[in-house]
Amino acid sequence: MSKTMETLINDIRYGIRGLRKQPGFTLIAVITLALGIGANTAIFSIISAVLLRSLPYAQPESLVVAWGSQEDMLQSSALSYPDFADWRAQTQTLEHVAAYLRTGTLLRQPNTDPEPITGAAVDADLFPMLRVQPELGSVFTRDQDQVGAAPVIVIGHNLWQRRFNTDPQIIGQQIRVGSTSATVIGVMPADFRFPPQAARTDYLRPLAQTLGEGAKERSVYQLPVVARLKPGVTAAQAENEMKLIGQRLEQQYPDVGFRLGGGLIALQESMVGDSRTSLLVLFGAVGLVLLIACANVANLLLARAAARQREMAIRTALGASKWRVVRQLLTESLLLAVLGGIVGLLLGIWGVKTFAAGDNPLNIPGMKDAGLDPGVFAFTAGVTLLTGILFGLAPALSVAGVRMRDALRESARGGGVRQRLRDLLVVGEIALSLVLLIGAGLLVSSFLRLRDVNPGFDAQNVLTTSLGLARAKYPDPEKQARAFGEIVSRVASAPGVEAAAVISPLPFSGTTSANTFLIEGRPAARPEDKPTANYRAISADYFKVMRVPVLRGRAFNERDVADAPPAIIVNESFTRRFFGDSEALGQHITIERADVAEQAKAEIVGVVGDVRHEGFDAPAGPEFYVPFQQAPESGMDLVVRTSSANQAGGVRDRIKQFDSEQYIPAIRPLTELLSASLDRRRFDTLLTGLTAGLALLLAMVGIFGVTAHAVTQRTREIGVRMALGAQPRDVLRLVLGRGLRLTLYGIGVGLVAALALTRVLGTMLYGVTATDPLTFIAVSVGLILVALLACYIPARRATKVDPLIALRYE
Repeated sequence: MSKTMETLINDIRYGIRGLRKQPGFTLIAVITLALGIGANTAIFSIISAVLLRSLPYAQPESLVVAWGSQEDMLQSSALSYPDFADWRAQTQTLEHVAAYLRTGTLLRQPNTDPEPITGAAVDADLFPMLRVQPELGSVFTRDQDQVGAAPVIVIGHNLWQRRFNTDPQIIGQQIRVGSTSATVIGVMPADFRFPPQAARTDYLRPLAQTLGEGAKERSVYQLPVVARLKPGVTAAQAENEMKLIGQRLEQQYPDVGFRLGGGLIALQESMVGDSRTSLLVLFGAVGLVLLIACANVANLLLARAAARQREMAIRTALGASKWRVVRQLLTESLLLAVLGGIVGLLLGIWGVKTFAAGDNPLNIPGMKDAGLDPGVFAFTAGVTLLTGILFGLAPALSVAGVRMRDALRESARGGGVRQRLRDLLVVGEIALSLVLLIGAGLLVSSFLRLRDVNPGFDAQNVLTTSLGLARAKYPDPEKQARAFGEIVSRVASAPGVEAAAVISPLPFSGTTSANTFLIEGRPAARPEDKPTANYRAISADYFKVMRVPVLRGRAFNERDVADAPPAIIVNESFTRRFFGDSEALGQHITIERADVAEQAKAEIVGVVGDVRHEGFDAPAGPEFYVPFQQAPESGMDLVVRTSSANQAGGVRDRIKQFDSEQYIPAIRPLTELLSASLDRRRFDTLLTGLTAGLALLLAMVGIFGVTAHAVTQRTREIGVRMALGAQPRDVLRLVLGRGLRLTLYGIGVGLVAALALTRVLGTMLYGVTATDPLTFIAVSVGLILVALLACYIPARRATKVDPLIALRYE
């Protein structure tokens, strides 16, 4: 064994003995570090899964998402099937183009209960685009992906294992999905999932076959599109080509308002969305907590060093080099860091499991896959090593090389350089804590303001569920309209139900449907000049169920049926945008939608209040409502106003009385949907608040420790003061004043940092600015009060000093 290795082993043994002799110090230091390292490990594991890990497809960097453009609307990734098909046929820059539609259905197997399964209807180009091969059998081809072709299905590995016992003879078998049967032609690999953000993929079906006649509708925009760039082609080149194709389609189909030609972004970037800012802010927050933890442990080591300065001076006098002493002290610091890292890793594992619990945690794509992979282990190891050096270097350098005479003199005068260093560390802790507290305060204020926003309807005592009619049983629009009408009628007559209605799409569901239209007497010079508004199909009692006020005119009634004159109801934003001070009632508009009384003029019969359909933070835009009988759909959302919250069973029974095979997802209160829309903000606010609270606790421990140590060092001075006539209140003022000065210095530094750093929160705030003075003042005052409280205990102890004992101190 080399001499260097033998020396290192001796240092480790000596360090372990030293830590065992002071279990209280060791425990506090390890817990402090574990909290900081564990929080960083947990957040980094999520960042690794969401932001850093590549998509599970070959060459994912060449996969892009197509965005359509629509007048007066934010960009939307939904295209119509004909636009997608034309783009696929004309592109020269894309190797593959595939559209898809997320779907759900029921798997109905003999002698078993129906099971809801989730998957997607995909274009046949998806498989060569993703470069995936089935584990068993084959995937469907373009010939099989045709309207009217024999139904086929590719199932996921999990479903194959769960329901078919990994039977290799599954290929060629017929299974019943929904109300139809399909032939299983393939099984996908165990790690395959599409769309990428899906919790699981139970099946894939041909897209055109699933859409049926809807594949001919150029005005129905519901398909996300993914494409793969050809080798050597940039996204900008493909985007320019897409816009040229869009211009050709405008000339070919001048009466359709929606046009291909928005842009292309990376598939992974489209998945991440606004999660990036939230996660990076949280990562920065836990990083600051780790710095505070390091400062705290450094303070503990500095206090410990005061008791060891004689020891180190003697070791130096006996011939130990300064580097030898520093190495010994750094070894002890690294031992603490390793212990803290091990405990922190365990905390990180628990944190990751907590965050990733559920099928779709917090709607953050990829979070379900968060775990402790080699990259996370490497990060934790690196953080542990850096932490040990960071908090151990200053105490080691402050002690190493101290001569005996200087050690005795410094002890006599109460700490000198080390005390000033400890003061600086506390100032830094307070500054970092202030930054985190202000950030948390801004997010809390924003969350409370957002939670109190009036969505435009009353969600209390409203139940909702999504209903999809089987096309095999209800193939045409007339049968679909009659079915939903009968469901609404039966549910409305159930005990405890005040009113029932259907709508598509439901508020806060994350789904929108926009349409172009023309106002009578206002022709559009160009297709892109046509106005656009969000569109919703509803039944007669919808406004009654949701308690949306009808401001002028009337709501829909039983006379607004399929063969009645087309009628629409608009919201206030619609009237302000398109009619200004003029009266909208009685005006006529032509809705450009093939399945809504094509090219027929609809009369505006009512004006209702604005509803925030897309979220609390999304202002209401122009919207119009049509009777669902005049715009039948096979899938709608049921809303039911009840006299109490426990009416779900009665609602389910009434639907089953109408159709015993109808699949009914969970019937839940509408308030849950509204609350779920705030999950991401609640997560950001809660986690930032927890990190800020942890930082505050660590900072208060730090200022308490520094104040207590200062009182111990100045015991003789305090005794002299009291012997000369100082009163307890004078001593209290002396100690509290010192703590207050440190706090004010920290607040001064923290305010400057907060003004610069909190600006990154701008996109995460609602109704409050990143420099909100009320938050800055309230947090600063609160921090001062908490710091004074932390100083009060050692200050109170200082007032109890006996002058006679103090004069004999040391």
